[in-house]
Amino acid sequence: MNIYTARVVSTTVRPQATRPLYEQNLPAVRRRVESSLGSGVIVDAAGHIVTNHHVIRDASEIRVQLADGRVATPTVVGTDADTDLAVLKVDLPGLPVMPLGRSDELRAGDVVLAIGNPLGLSQTVTQGIVSAIGRGSLRLATFADFIQTDAAINFGNSGGALIDVDGDLIGINTAVLAQQLGTEGIGFAIPVNLVRGVMSEIITHGRVRRGWLGVHVIGDPNRRFSAPVVGVIDRGSPAERAGLRPGDLIVEINGRQILTDQEALTQVAAMPPGSEIEIRFRRGDQSLTARATLEERRSDEPAP
Repeated sequence: MNIYTARVVSTTVRPQATRPLYEQNLPAVRRRVESSLGSGVIVDAAGHIVTNHHVIRDASEIRVQLADGRVATPTVVGTDADTDLAVLKVDLPGLPVMPLGRSDELRAGDVVLAIGNPLGLSQTVTQGIVSAIGRGSLRLATFADFIQTDAAINFGNSGGALIDVDGDLIGINTAVLAQQLGTEGIGFAIPVNLVRGVMSEIITHGRVRRGWLGVHVIGDPNRRFSAPVVGVIDRGSPAERAGLRPGDLIVEINGRQILTDQEALTQVAAMPPGSEIEIRFRRGDQSLTARATLEERRSDEPAP
């Protein structure tokens, strides 16, 4: 599915000094309509469409076009900036539905196809392979271990399908490395296993509910420990009530070993608010355990 958006962009322009004095003190606001391209994937017969959050962000108008030429105005069911995903919905009969695959079964070297609307060339298919899996720390989204592919992805492919040789959806195409860096064949897609969970939460609740501990963990800058270090603890947070302190080393959460700050963030956020978790941590020479009841994470929270 092709997605076309329009958004109103306002620019403040100061009058030139040669204009009358009364005009010099009045800033002029110029508005223009900015159009953009994107892609989407129909995931069920009810008309739900998955795309990227950045494709529809701040859009004043959204239109979608199917491969058979039908055009519709979708409703926005919900968005999740933390994973750069959004769910739209159209009410049309006889919709083709993309079957969902399993991204956890992918291996480097698997053949994949990217389908989208690059540069307005609708229903374009490019072929490549899975170059790598589990790519994190790309600053593209808070929660995502991206699939890396060399299938050609261009402007307009965002939100489109990355499929396997069986035609099953395995990812949502999201980004490429900056072309000005001289890169070629390095694109990223959000794995469908993550998409499946986010989509379900948005359809059911209108948003994604994530657990929040209120502790900002960082990787050990000196690489002395194979565990993330507690930085700042939010006042009144579950972490504070559980007795955690800055400088503590998070070793395990619910019995699972934690090696990086991203693992700690993901592990906590994957649990719903109200969940009780057990945290094993080190403080100096002591090995301690604490229990905390998670609260709901706000979308603007930068830490677990």
